[in-house]
Amino acid sequence: MRRTTVRPRRGRLNVAPYLFLAPAVAFVVLTVVYPLIYNILQSFFDVGLREVVRGGAAWVGLDNYRDQLGRSEFWHAVVVSLVYSVGTVAIAFAVGLGLALLFHREFRGRNVLRALLLLAWILPTVVSANVWRWLLDGSYGLLNAALSGLGLLDRDLFWLGEPNPALLAVTVATAWSFAPFAMILLAAGLQGISPTYYEAARIDGASAWQQFRSLTFPLLRPVSLTVTLLIFIFTFKTFDTIFLMTGGGPGNATETLPVYAYNEAFEFSRFDTAAVATTVLMVISIALALVYFRALRNEEGA
Repeated sequence: MRRTTVRPRRGRLNVAPYLFLAPAVAFVVLTVVYPLIYNILQSFFDVGLREVVRGGAAWVGLDNYRDQLGRSEFWHAVVVSLVYSVGTVAIAFAVGLGLALLFHREFRGRNVLRALLLLAWILPTVVSANVWRWLLDGSYGLLNAALSGLGLLDRDLFWLGEPNPALLAVTVATAWSFAPFAMILLAAGLQGISPTYYEAARIDGASAWQQFRSLTFPLLRPVSLTVTLLIFIFTFKTFDTIFLMTGGGPGNATETLPVYAYNEAFEFSRFDTAAVATTVLMVISIALALVYFRALRNEEGA
């Protein structure tokens, strides 16, 4: 009996896959690609409120970039963004690692407690930011009441009304929301470490600290790199937490680059310089993402 084979017809393009992809591609183009290109182009024009309403913005080339790079307010926003992001990463990573190590042990109620801690990550930012505003309120905040009750505070401290405490407050609030994210990834990394390593270390007489320093932390390096870089990228472009808690104040003490861009656009109607700030923010975020992917590839190849 002769076998018959069905050969695909040549010359006919199967458009069905492209039709299925078209809505997703159109959505990405309209909501991501077009605004991105429009924002970059706007940074090369003189765009104020009048130009937004009437049109006819004049081409200024790199003048907007020269103006921004020469302004101390812009560099202040960059420095605040870096301090805020590094502080958030340090606190979130330390807390997340501690929680991951805690939940790596077996104890009663572990799953329930872990689920409760995830609320900090699941809660909408508007809810968590307002909770922190209430906790840190200088007149009736819970933190001032607790510190006064312990005798550690003899006056009302307005955490969100003074420069250094305000920056610390928004950093802690953001780290609190990212700590469960760090905990999940680090806990997954801990589960990937073979128990035989710890058994051999205990046989050799290694203490708990020596096991952590020589085994746990080095073996968690790939996951730790992922956690720190992702949280840094997310934090560097965070707007909502700071805007809801301090609005960038007092003064400009907590004015990060996203808040600075918002104020330039909607407080002073300088849409061109706001576009410059967001373009710089985008470039920094892309650079950090490239560093992340390169480091991830190096870890996989090691």
